[in-house]
Amino acid sequence: VHIVESGGGLVQPGGSLRLSCVGSGFTFSDFVIYWYRQAPGKEREWVAAIGGPGNRKDYDDAVWDRFTVSRDNSKNTAYLEMNNMKPEDTAVYYCHTTIHTEEYWGQGTRVTVSS
Repeated sequence: VHIVESGGGLVQPGGSLRLSCVGSGFTFSDFVIYWYRQAPGKEREWVAAIGGPGNRKDYDDAVWDRFTVSRDNSKNTAYLEMNNMKPEDTAVYYCHTTIHTEEYWGQGTRVTVSS
């Protein structure tokens, strides 16, 4: 199982970014994909989740009206579209899934929101 995030970078407040999460080594469409983030000096926190078929989506209260999670199972890829970004969104963003009680994480992609 391998998970790779990409798409991070520097963005100004109010700007947008789209993160990608590519999974391999498992049947991507069968599993929930979770997005987490870890800000400097803070614990890792859950951000959003999307069910295997993509029909169920859940968000943390801090992002529900600004972030959109989606997936394209034909490409084994999940996305996190982030809009109206705030400095407090600055963090390393991780993609995560659990397969038969085993947890898998990507290496993370760094997002900085600053003017």
